[in-house]
Amino acid sequence: MQGERKIPVQVQPKAADYTYDLDRAIGAVLSLSTRVPEDGFTAETLGTERAGNGVVIGEDGLVLTVGYLIMEADSVWLTTRDGRSVPGHVLGFDAATGFGLVQALGDLGTPVLRLGRSASFKVGDRAVLAGGGGRAHSVAVELVARQEFAGYWEYVLDEALFTAPSHPHWGGTALIGPKGDLLGIGSLQLQQGGSAAGRAINMIIPIDLLPPILDDLRTRGRADAAPRPWLGLYATESEEGIVVMGLADGGPAEGAGLQGGDVITAVAGEPISDLAALFRAIWALGEAGARIPLTIKRDGRNVLLTVVSGDRHAFLRTPSVH
Repeated sequence: MQGERKIPVQVQPKAADYTYDLDRAIGAVLSLSTRVPEDGFTAETLGTERAGNGVVIGEDGLVLTVGYLIMEADSVWLTTRDGRSVPGHVLGFDAATGFGLVQALGDLGTPVLRLGRSASFKVGDRAVLAGGGGRAHSVAVELVARQEFAGYWEYVLDEALFTAPSHPHWGGTALIGPKGDLLGIGSLQLQQGGSAAGRAINMIIPIDLLPPILDDLRTRGRADAAPRPWLGLYATESEEGIVVMGLADGGPAEGAGLQGGDVITAVAGEPISDLAALFRAIWALGEAGARIPLTIKRDGRNVLLTVVSGDRHAFLRTPSVH
């Protein structure tokens, strides 16, 4: 899913620059690879073979990663810094945060990275964005922003973390804070300022979102909360407004007649101004199954459509809970 670009030596972290045992902390980060059945709902968009990183957060081999790497996976392999591979089992995925959880099915023999408090991490603070394989696969970074993030796949974080320079193999990386603890999980690479000319940065899911759902993910495979209404659309902001750029095959939006190129101007009669506002307006109408009235502009005219929302998880292959 990500390229094979090497990390320049000049941005790799140096042990002397940190007050904690850097190599031990990075030793808790694994390489992670998964295989997804070809008939999986996300196989076409995310691929059937996925690779990234995971972080050992439990003495029993509990591994935290980013959810898109393990979503619908029927095969998981975890590889330690010394090259040992151990199979894993998908425990759960949380669509609201983006976290994914894996249980190692053998002894990893690695350190455990304790959870920190991402709320204490300030813009300008230094950290390490660590990948599986040691310091040569890690980047010394700075927190450059804390702000809202909206993803085109019906996803919003109230306050995501953004770091630079960018890690080229960002998925599931560990953001290790100044105290040697885990402050977040790498999710995306973006361009600062939104243009191709901007510098590359990484979006990090803050670790403070994990404790409230961790036990649920371990035991139920998902958070114990009413599922949000999901439409199965991909949207982006443009000069015209919020434009539908794609639809999930067989999803609620496609079934209701929404089309690529439609511009969504209102939800339940209320105008929406940006992507985050669109998704929040949809979620405010109830839980999965709620009817979502949309006003769209198509071919220069306004069209009213009602989408009967679904539960995103119901469309996915779900792991069995052990």
